[in-house]
Amino acid sequence: MRTNTEKISAKVVAAIVATGLMSFCGVIVETSMNVTFPILMREFSITTNQVQWMTSIYLLLVATIVPLSAILKSSYRTRTLFTVANLLFIGGIMIDALAPSFGLLLVGRAIQGIGTGIALPLMFNIIMEQVPTSKIGFMMGIGNLITGVAPAIGPTFGGIVASKLNWRWVFYSLIPLLIISFVLGEWGINQKSPIKKQQIDIFSILMIVFMFCGFVTGFSNLGSQAFMTFSVGGALLIGILGMGLFAWRSLILEEPILQLRLFRNKNFSGHVLGFFLTQLISLGFAFLLPNYIQLVNGNSAMTAGLIVLPAGFVGAIFAPLGGRILDKFGARKPILIGTSLCLLALIAFYDFWTTFNKYIYCASLYSLYGWNGDMHGLRNDKCTNCCW
Repeated sequence: MRTNTEKISAKVVAAIVATGLMSFCGVIVETSMNVTFPILMREFSITTNQVQWMTSIYLLLVATIVPLSAILKSSYRTRTLFTVANLLFIGGIMIDALAPSFGLLLVGRAIQGIGTGIALPLMFNIIMEQVPTSKIGFMMGIGNLITGVAPAIGPTFGGIVASKLNWRWVFYSLIPLLIISFVLGEWGINQKSPIKKQQIDIFSILMIVFMFCGFVTGFSNLGSQAFMTFSVGGALLIGILGMGLFAWRSLILEEPILQLRLFRNKNFSGHVLGFFLTQLISLGFAFLLPNYIQLVNGNSAMTAGLIVLPAGFVGAIFAPLGGRILDKFGARKPILIGTSLCLLALIAFYDFWTTFNKYIYCASLYSLYGWNGDMHGLRNDKCTNCCW
């Protein structure tokens, strides 16, 4: 339900800021920890395949919880969801800050993933329900800006903290922000939609877990083990079976967790596939580039963070402008231009260490990719109606 007045109340603003801060913390801890992976590998005596689970287990839990957002929203009060998400996130942060072993570090990241998965949709749900129609676009831009700043400063923040203090301070430093978020949310979040309990299909959830666990495990071990082993081929088979059974279950239920029938629309499917591939490459870059700079080139975590900083700022600038660019030029041109320039940046990376100033060149190329990644990743309802 949307308000009739054109004024946005202070409580609604506080609720948006509170949920936005939680999303901000979720993104910044992910991007800032990427540059600390070589440090974690040395401290805990682990391999690259093992350390990447810091990101994988977090995203795995986020991807499992987010599809449940519609059911959670209709079944529980918004403030209750916010409180649970915030406390889970703070708990996960404290576990990671004090973790004596890598296993406990992963437990903390998993708890953070659950909290983030609950929190991510809350901000946009509040905007759609409680902000006047004429100001929804503006507040969406503000919300995207709050979360868009995190990838801009995350790698640099993580690099500076790891170089000057200790990687554990990445987690400690987020606690004040989460406390501010908690106070604002408890005061500002009000319930506008009625509560209607919905049954959660446990079978679908289990298939989502099998699907993601299988794919993540299989692809993680693909570079270090033979394909015809349980940890690679077997894991990928489990992922495929989980995906197939989840699709079958979703198509026979009247109210599935995810409405897969939407993918019968070719325009929608094309947009989702393109966005998926772009995000796949972006996350791969976010993992590979800082590690390459440190492990192969022998630079510090702070240097790695500074190199990827320009791309983050460019992405943060373009995030709130995405809707305006889409409205002015339509979806086809900016997406095709952005994808083409992304490809050029990827090709140019092949030769970037032979240039006279490799650091500036690397930062420039990554900025080019970051800008055009946002051009390609413009997300708006109009995108689903464009012709591919």
